[in-house]
Amino acid sequence: MKAEFVNPFVMSAFQVLQTETRTAVTQGSVSLAESPLVSDEVTVLIGVVGRAQGLVLYGMSEATARAIVSAMTGEEMTVFDGMAESAVAELGNVITGLASGELERAGYPCKIAPPSVVVGKGTSISTLSIKRLVIPLETKLGAITVHVALRETY
Repeated sequence: MKAEFVNPFVMSAFQVLQTETRTAVTQGSVSLAESPLVSDEVTVLIGVVGRAQGLVLYGMSEATARAIVSAMTGEEMTVFDGMAESAVAELGNVITGLASGELERAGYPCKIAPPSVVVGKGTSISTLSIKRLVIPLETKLGAITVHVALRETY
C-alpha cells in the first residue's frame, strides 16, 4: 500500500480527534493485515472511489464511542443511541473527507460514500483483495483503530 494513501488518514485523524474532543492523540505500531476485519463494538465504514479505491474503517469500543461523543457534544452519553451513532459516523466522515482532500492534492482524486456504522462486536468485514493498514490511536477517551484498505486505480 502506498504511503500517500495512509499518511492523509493519520494526519486527519489526529487533527479531527484533537479538535473535536480536545484531547491528545498518540499513535501505536502500524501493522498490515490481510484477513477480513472483525468488527469492534462500534465500527464506522466509509467507501472511497476514484484513483484511490477501497474502504476506510474506524473501530472502537462502545465506551470509547460514548466518551468521544460526550467530549464532542459536552453532554454525557450514558447509552449508545441513534444520536451517538450519528455523531461517531460524522466523525469518521470528517476524518475521511479531510484525508480525501489530501489524496486529491497528491494526485489521487477520489470521492467518499456516506458512512455506515456496524454496532456489535464480531462481524467479519471483508476488504476483498485489498490489504489493510492497521493504525492504532490512543486517547484519554479510549482506543480507536483506523483501518485503511485502499488501492490505486487507473
